[in-house]
Amino acid sequence: MLREQLEDIEIQLLLEGIHRYYGFDFKNYAFASLKRRIWNIIRAEGLTSVSGLQEKVLHNPECMERFLYSLSVNVTTMFRDPSFFLIFRKEMVPILRTYPFIRVWHAGCSTGEEVYSMAILLHEEGLYHRCRLYATDINEMVLKKAKAGIYPLESMQEYTQNYLQAGGKKNFSEYYTAAYDHVIFSSFLKENMVFSQHNLVTDNSFNEFHIILCRNVLIYFNQNLQTRVHNLFYESLIQFGILGLGRQETLKFTLHEQDYEELEGGEKLYRKIR
Repeated sequence: MLREQLEDIEIQLLLEGIHRYYGFDFKNYAFASLKRRIWNIIRAEGLTSVSGLQEKVLHNPECMERFLYSLSVNVTTMFRDPSFFLIFRKEMVPILRTYPFIRVWHAGCSTGEEVYSMAILLHEEGLYHRCRLYATDINEMVLKKAKAGIYPLESMQEYTQNYLQAGGKKNFSEYYTAAYDHVIFSSFLKENMVFSQHNLVTDNSFNEFHIILCRNVLIYFNQNLQTRVHNLFYESLIQFGILGLGRQETLKFTLHEQDYEELEGGEKLYRKIR
């Protein structure tokens, strides 16, 4: 028990040091998950203690980059949860057709697969030319990958299946060029994308959006941080704007539960109604 208490103190000191020196605040992340990932980083760095990681992170910016990359949630795929995109096509596209211009915020976009998925969907529905997709993440390394739009060729079979299940209307391979063991997505998909670093923990709203998608990010935050982020999203959405969450996330029992209505389909798509 004493050893576990000491370890928790070390983790708190590590997070406080990172916050003070680098400005990244992880203190309100879900602790059990955070602790697990910190120990994965310790082992990857060839260290044996949290205090050893603290010393290395604070004195070695390259180690901090690796820490940030490992601590960020970077698991994503093209058209992840295809039924989400299928319902989006059916329920949301008719509403979007009524807007002269559409701003979409992908919060916590990771390496960008879902951003390109949305661009493809909007292109096929004839809407992409009047859209702007803002893709943000805390991690500059994953943002560089997202902006490049280069992904492993071996993933394309899975992505193609997801695309078809999501209601895709073309041959998926039309959207990318394969070279060696990677593919690069077509440049026209990037024309209306803006990639930028944004920290949901500390940064404020930067625009007014018709759609905000933040899927499978909030599950890594504790209740206080989830409340802060929901306030941020609420302030950033237009009236009748749409919030999309991940399958394990919900607006139930939040302060804004009564401010939204859930759309048909059970895919965690919510319309702001007040």
